[in-house]
Amino acid sequence: MSGDRLVDGYALVVFDLDGVIYLIDQPIPGAVETVARLHGEGRAVAYATNNASRRAADVADLLTGMGVPARPDEVLTSAAAAAQLLGERLPAGAPVLVVGAEALRAEIGEVGLKPVSTADEAPVAVIQGYGPQVGWADLAEAAVAVRAGATWVATNTDRTLPSGRGPLPGNGALVAALATALGRNPDEIVGKPAPELFATAARRADNGRTVVVGDRLDTDIEGANRAGLDSLLVLTGVSDAAELLGAPAERRPTYVSWDLTGLFDPDGVVRVPASDADHGGWQVTITGADDWQLSGSGRALDALAALCAVAWRSHPTGPIRPASPEAAKVLEQLALAP
Repeated sequence: MSGDRLVDGYALVVFDLDGVIYLIDQPIPGAVETVARLHGEGRAVAYATNNASRRAADVADLLTGMGVPARPDEVLTSAAAAAQLLGERLPAGAPVLVVGAEALRAEIGEVGLKPVSTADEAPVAVIQGYGPQVGWADLAEAAVAVRAGATWVATNTDRTLPSGRGPLPGNGALVAALATALGRNPDEIVGKPAPELFATAARRADNGRTVVVGDRLDTDIEGANRAGLDSLLVLTGVSDAAELLGAPAERRPTYVSWDLTGLFDPDGVVRVPASDADHGGWQVTITGADDWQLSGSGRALDALAALCAVAWRSHPTGPIRPASPEAAKVLEQLALAP
């Protein structure tokens, strides 16, 4: 990037949570300071999460407890969005089978519907969200209800959740289990990468520009693209440099940074892919049918942008070979070493 700060080009910054602001229940290094700086400069922020196990007020309390002051109205959850969708489509008091956490049941009650637990209660819809206690019995009730004609709505289809021990099964894994049993997919998926959460947040920016900050290409970045918004991928969560190089067009971010400090530090962020005129001191060449080579020197992020330019244009599938000591060091840093 040039000497300009990335954040100065936007009126609103929308953050994903898991893998961006915190990991499970601990803030990611630099996140507290970054959000405090945004508040200190009077900049608008919002939080959009696919996690349906907490309500907006609970998320705001969690953030505040970590040192990130947040208001419930700044938080958009897939649970609230899915409940609102059903509240608009179903008559008041209609029974809805809830597969998920208590927070999801509360959201269904909040919109005037009746949360139920079994297919015997004749639910007209099934809403499925992440809950750590969801088990076979819950999926069995949902299967019976959907086969009986209930509309099936999923809050999201995240395959995994980040954790300190690596990715763990997310709501998408449980949705996939039910889809296998039913032989079909949900009638509606509300959370990211569907654009509604980000589009709702962006309306708060009035006529200003919005940037989405996320750690997942398949939800945050694709969702931002579908909402017509710029995006910043931070390498603190699920998606890594290797996944970025193989990303299809709909999952390619506008910018990449190591972490949230890239919002303020021009040296900590890069636009991707690199332009033909500026590869930041790096050269990438295809050396065979599949192999490619990195040479030169410079910032690791500039090397990543140069690699993206070649990967997204020519799609080499072989290992990236270093052609200089600096290249070898950078490929190690990016976890791309052959």
